Parts: sequence; structure tokens; C-alpha cells
Amino acid sequence: MAKTIGMLTGGGDCPGLNAVIRAVVRSADAEGWDSVAVLEGWRGMVEGRFQDLGVQEVSGILPRGGTIIGTSRTNPYKLDGGVDKVRQSFRDRGLDALVAIGGEDTLGVAAKLHADFGLPIVGVPKTIDNDLSGTDYTFGFDTAVTIATEAIDRLHTTAESHNRVMVVEVMGRHTGWIAVVSGIAGGADVILIPEQPISVDECCDEIRHRHARGKDFSIVVVSEGYELDGEDGDEPAEVDQFGHVRLSVRGVGDRVAKAIEERTGYETRVTVLGHVQRGGTPTPRDRVLATRYGLKAADLVHEGRFGQMAALRGDAIVDVSLAEATAELKTVPPEWYDVARAFFG
Repeated sequence: MAKTIGMLTGGGDCPGLNAVIRAVVRSADAEGWDSVAVLEGWRGMVEGRFQDLGVQEVSGILPRGGTIIGTSRTNPYKLDGGVDKVRQSFRDRGLDALVAIGGEDTLGVAAKLHADFGLPIVGVPKTIDNDLSGTDYTFGFDTAVTIATEAIDRLHTTAESHNRVMVVEVMGRHTGWIAVVSGIAGGADVILIPEQPISVDECCDEIRHRHARGKDFSIVVVSEGYELDGEDGDEPAEVDQFGHVRLSVRGVGDRVAKAIEERTGYETRVTVLGHVQRGGTPTPRDRVLATRYGLKAADLVHEGRFGQMAALRGDAIVDVSLAEATAELKTVPPEWYDVARAFFG
């Protein structure tokens, strides 16, 4: 009787998810395994929602954004009886292995289920934020940076035409990877991220310095998780099942833009890129990386090496433990920010 491999995509959607699904299915088929989609992430495991997948179902999905099997931000550990239902779904569907494709939250659940109950799970690192430790890069990040960089390039021309300060708010919940890399690539004049304590006043000083040199426009890139000086952290906020606040409602970009205009007198506008950074077709780099991750995950399953995650180290695809990969966030190191700061003002 053929063995069965399940796969789920959890958390925010991300370019490259379908490339992973395709790679796992193709590899499983070559080994004589059946493939099953768990619909809408961990919610599908809680509710027992499955769909058979074969080579025909994954044909042509490589360049597609999003995920053909759906996703959610469901945490079975926060639902009454959720973990027991996940374990029951494993038994009822006859899963011999599960590939969990996601970021810190999705893989954190995977790590805990493997540690607590020995469930046969392997992980694939997905997040546009690139904040997952244990791997040099997550797939989806390159696409998000490419989209953000193109937006910064386009905003340069309108900023220069109108002598304005343009504030660009990008994603990156607790880390500033998208802001730093797209800011460097797009020639931003100031970059504001959670990891560095540069204040709005310092930002304004850099902008004034540019104006003193005859540069009448500036581009400021701010990560959505950046905290302004004196920000009130006691305001009640809506959170998801993983305890994350919806950062989009904070309006960091708008608040930074207003502060800059008030303190400098320079006309300032804000552009919030939002979910456009997640959408559309993945870049070639993300397609290739996601494909390599999918093949590695399938190899781990076939070898019975559970509790591991596919990872990129240098140019090699290796595996690390899920526990290690989800132990802490990978934040932007000072040397990366120093590269960006060399071009401020």
C-alpha cells in the first residue's frame, strides 16, 4: 500500500508556495507516495479538510503566486481540543508524514507537535520577512524586495518632480529586512527599522542635510514594525491566534510622514505598499529556492528524518532542526544597517 505525504501552507500567503507544493508532489510521485493537500493550513488539520494532489493538479502552478491549497493563521494550541483534533486527523487520513510550509508561527506549531507527540513533520521556511533563524534566506523575500525596490524607483521620479519627501512603508513585522535591502537597492535616503534606535528627529536631520546640499527631495523607507518615540504601547489592539497585532492599522508610515512635515516644513507624502508585496508571480530566485526546498523536504520524509527543516546555508540546501529554526527571530545585524546608513542624507 502506498504511503501518504500531506502538506499545508500556513500564515500569510507568499510567492513561491506553489513551487514548493509542486516539488513535493513530483518527488513523492517518483517515490510511489500519494500526496494530500491539507486545506487552509493548521485549520485543515483541526477540521480534517483534505484534497488529493497528483502530478496533474500541480501542472502549471510554478509561476503562480499565492497557494492553491489555501492558508490561515490558525494555531491549534489556542483552540479547545485543537491539538487532539490534529492528531486524530493524522490517524483518520492515514498520513505517514506532513510537510509544513510556513514562517515562525506555522513552523513553531510543527516543532511543538513533533516534540510533544513525535508527529512525523518536516518544515519548509516561508516568509517575505526573512526573519526565520536557521536559514540564510526564506523564499518569498526576494519577490517582496523586488516589488518594494520597483516602488521606490518609481517614487523617486515623482519626489524629484515635486520636491517632496516620500515615505514608503513596507512589511516586516518585527524585523527590517525588506526595508533595509529594498532601501539599499532603491537608493533610499533614510531607512527606519525596529532593530535600530534612529529617531524621527535624526531622520529629519538627515533630510535637512540633503536640502542644504541642494537635494530638494528625499525617500524615507520605514518598516511597519518601527516604533516612534513616545509611542503609547498601552492601547488595546486586535491580535491573532499567535498574539500578533495587526500592524497595518498602526499607520506607521502616515505618522512618520506627518512628523517629518511638522518638524521640517517640507511637503511629505506616504505610500503604503501593504499586501502588494505578497502578491503576483515569484521571481526566478524564489521559484528556484522554493523548488529546492520542496525537494529537500521530500527527501527528509523519504529518509524518515522528521523534526527537521530545509534550509539554505551559503548556496547549499541543508537541514536543521525545527526547534533550532524557530528558537528566535533573525533580526537585521548592525553591519547590514551600516551599509544602508553609509548613504543616508
